[in-house]
Amino acid sequence: MTEDLVQFNDSVRRFSKEYLEPNDIKWRQEKMASRDAWRKAGELGIILPDVPDTYGGSGGTPAHAAVVFWELGYSGNSGLALGLNHIVGHYILNCGTEEQKQRWLPGIASGEIVAAIAMTEPGTGSDLQAVRTRAERRGDSYVINGAKTFITNGQLCDVVIVVAKTDPALGAKGISLIIVDTNTPGFQRGKVLEKLGMEGQDTSEMFFDDCTVPADCLLGGHEGRGFYQLMEQLPFERAQLAIQASGAMTRALDLTVDYVKERHAFGKPLIDFQNTRFVLADVKATVTATRAFTDMVVQQWIDGTLDPVTASMAKFWCTERQCEVIDRCLQLFGGYGYMKEYPIARLYADARVQRIYGGANEIQRELVGRQL
Repeated sequence: MTEDLVQFNDSVRRFSKEYLEPNDIKWRQEKMASRDAWRKAGELGIILPDVPDTYGGSGGTPAHAAVVFWELGYSGNSGLALGLNHIVGHYILNCGTEEQKQRWLPGIASGEIVAAIAMTEPGTGSDLQAVRTRAERRGDSYVINGAKTFITNGQLCDVVIVVAKTDPALGAKGISLIIVDTNTPGFQRGKVLEKLGMEGQDTSEMFFDDCTVPADCLLGGHEGRGFYQLMEQLPFERAQLAIQASGAMTRALDLTVDYVKERHAFGKPLIDFQNTRFVLADVKATVTATRAFTDMVVQQWIDGTLDPVTASMAKFWCTERQCEVIDRCLQLFGGYGYMKEYPIARLYADARVQRIYGGANEIQRELVGRQL
């Protein structure tokens, strides 16, 4: 944490305290954040902090992005999926043509454009090679047909990167990524899905019915590169989830320490009971170890040495520790820990999906195990 990063961290923390946290319950009830929130984040330069200013980003490093991810995790806010815009932005930055970068990145960075990526289908889950959505080349266009589900930012998004088969006979080599403007005829949003947690994110279905886009919407301009583009970028998404896990469990610890100092039972504060202190000692050790792990991941990201195996280990290990830590913290709140008005309850509900999205943790273990 350099002086520059500390100042940036303070700016993101103020945004979280003054804008995200006060709106959390409202956005959960409305099932999405406001457009104004996206624009405010864009004004602060926290959507694409590590993208060159040539494309509207803030010109920082992955460390600046890590600050945002950690603070989003710490805030406990489920509505503003800034990390998803960051992911889409980096697909375009690292895989797109110059024209695609110039067209989309400035708007994403400013918050004027909300982005999504449509990978998951009703029958595929983490098995990206099994997608059935088809993008057929017809002259100077691609005609897309298929359905997607569990799409974050599905209701608000202005642009979506669609994982589709351009040549089904080629398996993984027949997958391409297509950039779709959501104003395109043939694109249709489904309902906002009811979820166990993360209620503030507009997770939705999407449908493509002869959705026709120009051929220059093919990400990178070459068919059959989609699966490799996904594999190149997924480690950074998994690193992001690990960093967010570290922030969320730190928030859970802070909330719990404050609570057990104020809450009394049998005539004394909960912190005076040995069980409370022992539980929190274990939690503190886990939080510290997780932060050390994610700091290592961030440093490798900065150095350009972060490999898929390390990112997968970080994803499954940190998200599972997140669930364990928040569960133990919630127990110390007693019945109040089960009430959604308490942030610890919302942290608990939101944590569970961390072990599923971004590639289920079972898949992460398989990826690591293959390299042993």
